Amino acid sequence: MSSTLEFDGKDVDAAILTACKELGVKKEKLKYDVISYGSTGIFGLVGVKKARIKVFYRNNEKLQATSGDVGDEREKNGAEVEIENDVVTVKDEEEKDDGFSDVTPDFEEAMEGFKGYTFDDPPGILGKKALQRIIDLITTDAMITVNEKEDELLFNITGGNTAVLIGRRGKTLEAIQYIIEKIINKHHKDRIRIQIDVGEYLKIKQNNLVELAQRMAEKAVKKNKPFSIGKLNSYDRRIIHIALKNNKQVKTMSVGKNYYRRLVIFPKK
Repeated sequence: MSSTLEFDGKDVDAAILTACKELGVKKEKLKYDVISYGSTGIFGLVGVKKARIKVFYRNNEKLQATSGDVGDEREKNGAEVEIENDVVTVKDEEEKDDGFSDVTPDFEEAMEGFKGYTFDDPPGILGKKALQRIIDLITTDAMITVNEKEDELLFNITGGNTAVLIGRRGKTLEAIQYIIEKIINKHHKDRIRIQIDVGEYLKIKQNNLVELAQRMAEKAVKKNKPFSIGKLNSYDRRIIHIALKNNKQVKTMSVGKNYYRRLVIFPKK
């Protein structure tokens, strides 16, 4: 049999640190799966969620569960916990936290005070005006250009306080993009893919994701077991799917049903 403990933190790193401290295990030896990467919500004000990890134990190693607020009752009472073998656990289950699940404002009410456009505007104009309104509330002297394709809009922001617009690990920019996508697609029949860039942030992020995908694919083939890459939004998942599309040794699959989903890389048999 195998058992697990769950640990929370403001982000995954904090949850890992807590797990290591509670269990007396070095970080490099900790075996875990990420249940939730947490979320700063919309601008860190609404829908904030903690990150949570599930720690797995080896069969040949026994530890005392010392945390008073994680695990089941046996673990809380100091029962011996078995640790399972060194495996990468991938479960096809619905993710519980999508980072925005608590954000359910009335759309028209939320848009009160946004003047200067109508929902009859073409998607590019509607998105640009709404985006300009939002970023003007965050920083000054920021300008927006729009690159329109058949089913995709790329908004590029220049000037202003780029660090504030991007936010920690890109969370603020992602929240803004989420809002603009909802505004545009709520009032247009055909779904339009939205991307918002600040400087060359998206290019750098894409390169990092491609490198990560290639590393994980190599590990999946070498160890002959699936590896998962965090909770990703649809744009990040698409980058990885495309990056590994021509790799004959692996296949990719998104797991989950909410805004954020894990992407799993499987070695082909």
